Amino acid sequence: MSEALLSAIGLHKTYTLGQRSLEVLRGVDLELQRGEFLALRGASGAGKSTLLHLLGGLDTPNRGEVRLAGRNLSTLGRGELARLRSKEVGFIFQSYYLLPELDALENVCLPARMARMPAAQAEARGRELLARVGLKERVDHKPYELSGGEQQRVAIARAMINEPDLILADEPTGNLDSHTGEEIIELLCALRDEKQTTFIMATHDARVAARAPKVMELVDGQIVHREI
Repeated sequence: MSEALLSAIGLHKTYTLGQRSLEVLRGVDLELQRGEFLALRGASGAGKSTLLHLLGGLDTPNRGEVRLAGRNLSTLGRGELARLRSKEVGFIFQSYYLLPELDALENVCLPARMARMPAAQAEARGRELLARVGLKERVDHKPYELSGGEQQRVAIARAMINEPDLILADEPTGNLDSHTGEEIIELLCALRDEKQTTFIMATHDARVAARAPKVMELVDGQIVHREI
């Protein structure tokens, strides 16, 4: 088998809160090949978001290492890490994190512009993605003019614009009603199948997790159950 796209080896993460320490991850290992789809289950506080942040290079472990396409993230400088996140990792957050002063197209194109994609190419790609997620007629709408489901679709298009190898989704249906949430999962699965992107989705919802071929569960900072 070819080298894994993503691997985590012995990840530990502890935060210091005043006089006490909070151990969030306690020796997490995982490995994913290109195109795999993993659901990361766990209750609130189990460490799912922390793990996603480490896997995407948004935070660093106290011990252990994360390797993406053969590169140890802890050995990269700040500039190298920022470029890697911009071009090779897409993030989808529960709270969308759209910039309120930008319209849908501008929000989607922002990572491409940061990656120095030519403006005309970024706009064409952004319009294509917004049409793909069903928002062709909403490109010039600001976030406050969009529903929660529409905002999440913008966030998905934004995550896809640089055609990353890895997509990390943190509770992507957590703020949505069940019907809209199901539509979002269908969309994510379709986009992953089209591009064979490696996809990790953190969720506390067993029904959402069941859509993934591979499921891992985090309890108290450790993976205690695997289902393939």
